[in-house]
Amino acid sequence: MDSARVDSWVWAVRLAKTRSAATAACKAGHVQVNGERAKAAQPVHIGDEVRLRTADAERTVRVSALLVKRVGAAIAAESYVDLTPPAPPKEERPMTFLRDRGAGRPTKRERRDLDKLRGRQDDLY
Repeated sequence: MDSARVDSWVWAVRLAKTRSAATAACKAGHVQVNGERAKAAQPVHIGDEVRLRTADAERTVRVSALLVKRVGAAIAAESYVDLTPPAPPKEERPMTFLRDRGAGRPTKRERRDLDKLRGRQDDLY
């Protein structure tokens, strides 16, 4: 076997939870092979670079083994080389503003403070 479907491979190496989720990610344009947007049936070969965007992060991996059936986590981890840069430390992450549940809509002053925190300009209003 010299190639595998990209959606099947992404599912087999446990980058996607289900095969249908991997196919949906391909259809939505969240999967790229060698920098190009990939359709679900596009073949992936050893040495290709696969980039998958999920809700919380973007993963970049290089294919080192082809799989079409889902395998254990240890074997799946050996099937690719993770090229994803490490996440920034907590101190460097942008601050978030949390409101108490049930606190209602923010007041005008709170909204302006939120806009300053997010780096939005005041002259837009």
